[in-house]
Amino acid sequence: MGGGVRLSIFPLPGAILFPGLALPLHIFEPRYRALTSDALARDRRIAMIQPQRGGEDAPLFDIGCVGRIGEIEALGDGRYNLVLEGETRFRLLRELDVTTPFRQVEGEPIADEDVEVLAAIERAAFEQEARAFADAQGYSVDWDSVTRLDDQTLINGVSQIAPFDFAAKQALLEAPDLSARCELLIQLMQFFALRDDDDGGKVTLQ
Repeated sequence: MGGGVRLSIFPLPGAILFPGLALPLHIFEPRYRALTSDALARDRRIAMIQPQRGGEDAPLFDIGCVGRIGEIEALGDGRYNLVLEGETRFRLLRELDVTTPFRQVEGEPIADEDVEVLAAIERAAFEQEARAFADAQGYSVDWDSVTRLDDQTLINGVSQIAPFDFAAKQALLEAPDLSARCELLIQLMQFFALRDDDDGGKVTLQ
């Protein structure tokens, strides 16, 4: 898809949104309350993208995800609880010079496949690694429900909720396709398991 679109962004460290998934958010800062009000008045869309470091105008990563506000609860003091539903990834083209309190960018939507599937051997390898990882981390998982998930929901869902640091999650978001994301997830789970064995605690990739 050629050309860019104007996107209002919520640059929140550690918050990753994937297409087809939901991200609950509590909006309390004035600038992001303004962002939410603006989105509700227009197309209900907010773009999530991670800053590369802390700070007011920190540089942004290259890839984010546009979400649409689904459920929303307006609290009496101007805050919001909302659920953002992931629609499509986008590539950052440039940041725009704006007068709004929230940042805006020009982004190019990334045309991912509507339905991506894994080879049977990829799915089996992932589920095996995920079981070992969950056991090692002490997670209780309903594996019967997991096996019924489609490949895209499973891989993107684990990518979004896994206890990896922001750099690892950004790498997962930037993976070119579902197969590459699955392979990277397996590598991350193996890496974290090894580091946990060596150091006795959760380690990040930073």
